[in-house]
Amino acid sequence: MAQRFLPAIAEGDKRLLLIGGVPAPYVLARKAAGNEVRANLAVGGVPTARALSARDAAIAAALGPILAARGLDLVGLDLIGDHLTEINVTSAGMFKEMLEQTGVHLGATLLDLLEERARTR
Repeated sequence: MAQRFLPAIAEGDKRLLLIGGVPAPYVLARKAAGNEVRANLAVGGVPTARALSARDAAIAAALGPILAARGLDLVGLDLIGDHLTEINVTSAGMFKEMLEQTGVHLGATLLDLLEERARTR
């Protein structure tokens, strides 16, 4: 994968989780540590929960229904500034950090979705 360098990465990136096409109420902003440019937690990035911005909500509203219609129940959208940079369908993650910082239990939300689907099939 290659992507254009976005100077807004100096402020970190954000992970926006969609469950069943619906955005979580917060994003997790990830700020790079030290001289590192990447904000990934695996390289020392520090996550901070933030309310969705209007742009975050607009991106989620545009993509959520499309991704859900394709059967993607759990998706992580990565954003730098106002730009969507990545759609994660295999490692959306960040449930633990969201729970610790906001009390929002996204694992329970995902299980509720899956249980409801199982009941209606």
